[in-house]
Amino acid sequence: MDRLEAMSMLVAVTEKGSLSAAARGLEVPLATLSRKISQLEAQLGTRLLMRTTRKLALTDAGIAYVAAARCILEQVDDAERQAAGEFTAPKGELVVTAPLMFGRVHVLPVVADFLAKFSDIGIRLILADRNVDLIEDHVDMAVRIGKLPDSSMVATQIGVMRIVTCASPTILERRGSPRDPNDLMLLGLPCIAVDTHMPSPYWRFRKPRSGAALDIAILPRLTVTTAEAAVQAAIRGVGVARLLHYQAVEGVERGKLEIVLESYEPEAVPVHLVHASRGQMPQKMRHFLDFAAPRLKQVLNAITDARCVLGAN
Repeated sequence: MDRLEAMSMLVAVTEKGSLSAAARGLEVPLATLSRKISQLEAQLGTRLLMRTTRKLALTDAGIAYVAAARCILEQVDDAERQAAGEFTAPKGELVVTAPLMFGRVHVLPVVADFLAKFSDIGIRLILADRNVDLIEDHVDMAVRIGKLPDSSMVATQIGVMRIVTCASPTILERRGSPRDPNDLMLLGLPCIAVDTHMPSPYWRFRKPRSGAALDIAILPRLTVTTAEAAVQAAIRGVGVARLLHYQAVEGVERGKLEIVLESYEPEAVPVHLVHASRGQMPQKMRHFLDFAAPRLKQVLNAITDARCVLGAN
């Protein structure tokens, strides 16, 4: 029996939560996966998994074994990359993830320039508005917009991003432009919401003088699943949208959107490049971080500068 293969399968089962999900992820038959783990348990002389019709759980021995297996597999992975030269030369595949719209508009051009410079590196770019799990999905680096939870990840801040409220000039002329967040309801302005994994019935603002939070209840006229759809709906006059500044800046510059309630904007959120904490970083990751960080910082500064230009008009 291939011990490392069985370890990998066991770890995949614990990460996916079921044998069938792990089998799909590893692209192996379910019967093969089950047999490999049973053989591992037989060789160790102990049960690692408790299987029922509804759930799967690790035994006490399984918890300890999986923790050790993760360390062993990570060490083997590092050793293989060391042998392949990833720690001494920029080569191999790099997996990068970014929010859908920001990735398409701003990260993709940086990736294209990076690939032109480093011919021995390939990149798989995952664009998704959900936060991809770097460990579980084997992602090397991520662009994260927003406050980061406490974790073992290493984060390099590359800028900040405003959260803006905007609408088309047409609907503002027809309904009136809000001077206070409460005017959204008083003026009968319809709202556009973006469906997220943590939906909220409120939009949070910040009082100009005190800086205290001000939560305004909204009843969306339209709910969409992507920020790009919200931008287009706002441009078409469907209602008021709450967006990250980069999502709205082109529409504002073209006169198709107008930012309102600027003095009530919540605090700008940080933007980071994030990667898993490791003792030694492969050269492909080091080169990408050194290449992408200053360029994305320049992009974010340009978006911030757009505020000054628009404010002067």
